[in-house]
Amino acid sequence: MRFLAVGATNTLVGYLVFSAFTLWVFADVYLGYLLSLALSYVVGISLAFVLYRRFVFVVRGHVLRDFVRFVSVYLVAIGINAAALPLLVEVLLVPPLLAQLVILVATTLLSFFGHKKFSFRRSGAE
Repeated sequence: MRFLAVGATNTLVGYLVFSAFTLWVFADVYLGYLLSLALSYVVGISLAFVLYRRFVFVVRGHVLRDFVRFVSVYLVAIGINAAALPLLVEVLLVPPLLAQLVILVATTLLSFFGHKKFSFRRSGAE
C-alpha cells in the first residue's frame, strides 16, 4: 500500500511536470517532449528517492550507495521511456501526453521491482 501511495504521488508529480513543460515551455520545440521527459525525471528521481527510502522500503544508512543504485534503476526506466516515447509520438502519432501515460505503466512496474530487489536491498546483517 505504501508503494502504491508513494508511487502514485511521484507518478502524478512527474506526469504534471512532464505535461507542464510539454504544453507550455517546449510546446514549439521540435522533440520538446523529450526535454520535458528529462526534466520530469530529475524532479521525479529526487522526490521518489526520499519518499521510497523513508516511507516504502524504510531503510537507514548507505545513503550514497542507495542513491547510486536508485538512479541506475531509473536510468533503465528513462532509457526505455526515451526510446518508446518518440516511437509512439513520431511513428504511431500518439499525442505526447497520452504516450507518456501508456509508458508510465511499464516503467512503474519495472521501477518497483528494481528498487525492491536492488536499490534498497539489504542483507540480513544490515
